[in-house]
Amino acid sequence: MSQSSLPKKSLGQHWLEDPVSLQSIVSAADLTSGGRVLEVGPGTGELTSLLLDSGVSVDAVELDKSLLPVLRGKFQTEQFRLHHGSILDFDLRSIQPPYKIVANIPYYLTSHLLRILSESENAPSRAVLLVQKEVAERVAASPGKMSILGVTAQFYWEVTLGSVVPAQHFVPPPKVDSQVVILDRRRQPLFDIDDSAFFRVVKAGFSARRKMLRSSLAGGLHIPKDKLVSVLVDAGIRPDDRAQALSMESWADVYYALQKAKLV
Repeated sequence: MSQSSLPKKSLGQHWLEDPVSLQSIVSAADLTSGGRVLEVGPGTGELTSLLLDSGVSVDAVELDKSLLPVLRGKFQTEQFRLHHGSILDFDLRSIQPPYKIVANIPYYLTSHLLRILSESENAPSRAVLLVQKEVAERVAASPGKMSILGVTAQFYWEVTLGSVVPAQHFVPPPKVDSQVVILDRRRQPLFDIDDSAFFRVVKAGFSARRKMLRSSLAGGLHIPKDKLVSVLVDAGIRPDDRAQALSMESWADVYYALQKAKLV
């Protein structure tokens, strides 16, 4: 491995070189020849090779400038287009729909990328992301273990967990295992509501995770606690519950009740 191809700790790079794991990611993307894929962080191009072999065109966004010559030398085909920069700054509108995203992404990037994909007017039809196993479980969480990340993902996407990739399959091995998350874009958001107002309520609920909803929502939304409790009870929500206990439907109920009371 050349010096330029060595993974950089500062960028959270861990190269996945296990053929079975790489193929499981490609299989999860359910690609068809002639399709389009946006790959985030191609690294040394191990996953890129399999993507191109499936007959798709690949737009790859790589932040590490030292890897650009490696990738350009390896993939000399019109089906491969390389973009230097951060995916957080990349204009998703430049990719002609429909397209899919496939990526082995640094752990620190997950929540930021998911928010950008969720809010984009040109979102992918499917995103297949290899992330830290704990993060994958948060994205697909059920009531009792919900988080803002899980609510955001499940509001815009149908979430499925794919294969687990053990840490020893990476170079260098991270401290924890990873897992594939498969996100299928909903044709319509889960609820017909004002997205920004809905997530303002959700963020308020999670603003103090250890507090009960009666306190976190009242404080986060600047609503008198007695009035907030009355609204929650009318919505069939227990004021003593905590945010992580609520289902997606319960969050919608909270929002609708607050809207009806003209509190959001």
